[in-house]
Amino acid sequence: MTQTAEPLGRRDGSLRIALICPYSLTIPGGVQGQVLGLARALRRLGHEVRVLGPCDGAPPETYVTPLGDSLPTAVNGSIAPLAPDPSAALRTIRALRDEAFDVLHVHEPLSPGPSMTTLLMHTAPIVATFHAAGDSASYRYLNSIVRNLANSIDLRFAVSKDALQLAERYLGGEYEVLPNGVELDRYLDSQDPDTQGHQLRERAIFFCGRHEPRKGLEVLLQAHRDLASDVELWIASDGPETARLMREYGDDPRIQWRGRISDTEKLDLLRRATIFCAPSLGGESFGVVLLEAMASGTTVVASAIDGYQNVATDGVDALLSIPGDVESLRVALQHALNDDDLRARLTDSGRRRADEFSMVSLADSYVTAYRRAISGESTAPVKRSYSSRVLRVVRACAALLRRWLGRRMSS
Repeated sequence: MTQTAEPLGRRDGSLRIALICPYSLTIPGGVQGQVLGLARALRRLGHEVRVLGPCDGAPPETYVTPLGDSLPTAVNGSIAPLAPDPSAALRTIRALRDEAFDVLHVHEPLSPGPSMTTLLMHTAPIVATFHAAGDSASYRYLNSIVRNLANSIDLRFAVSKDALQLAERYLGGEYEVLPNGVELDRYLDSQDPDTQGHQLRERAIFFCGRHEPRKGLEVLLQAHRDLASDVELWIASDGPETARLMREYGDDPRIQWRGRISDTEKLDLLRRATIFCAPSLGGESFGVVLLEAMASGTTVVASAIDGYQNVATDGVDALLSIPGDVESLRVALQHALNDDDLRARLTDSGRRRADEFSMVSLADSYVTAYRRAISGESTAPVKRSYSSRVLRVVRACAALLRRWLGRRMSS
């Protein structure tokens, strides 16, 4: 019986895995949710996992290594909580050096901060996942730099065809598509077993997303104005438009402004609401938030943007409206609120659709990718010496911080 020359992990087959997130893990977000959910699934499979990322406050899990506070940075039409400063880079370097990981799984690998630092250091095989879709100013204007950095990646994955197109357009290279996952057990556990997921729901619409133009919250607020007087609107999270929207729409007693909520509160609101509404105008690479609602047995009404159509089909498992069209959204919401048979069909199909995106299955797929990277399936170039890599990281982070501070002072 032959043995491989080098074991792909520990004697028991487990791996020591680092999941690197560029965004603050204490601030709700799609990438952050995927990273933490994947970590939980990998740990249940018996692997050692550390999540490395910025934290504005106490880490959300015991297996999270905090790398410092974040700085709000304009990215892809949104404000992202990144940590591009040299101190975060040095903490990242220390964690990569001390932990002796078998593999590094970097999310949004070309984002300034821990992700970019990890690529520059390359202390272990690197698997990267690209989440962003649409367009990227940094990819466009810093193309030669980001292409060079991308050469450090051993295996590249994208969460959707839209994310794949963005990465291919600016970076080249070969990619595999692995859609985001949903922790199905968490949503099933939130349902009342006595009602088998068909519990009585309040006549309410639930929105959970950053309050910024691309999320389409104002479109929903305008559509809600003309709905029946007993239809409540629950608005979670906050953002740059919160104050203005509360001034203009805050006199409606049917609207509840709930601010930032915990995962437990989010599960509770999904369980109680009749409709989950995602009226985004664009910039979404994958509709994991729709899958979460489907897994909860909540009727989904969303805009027909490419990212959401990756997971939802109009009239089958969701109702999709014209992006930015108030009347189209209002009509879809009315249909979902007033047609019990339609809601039952949509939610039953939605649960089956969510089942196709199990986080456990996603974790299994990534473990296979990790072993491929460890075994040498890579096109990454030869690494530079350790000391020269540290110097490059610190200089790069210092330059990024200077640019960011310059933009802030001139604005």
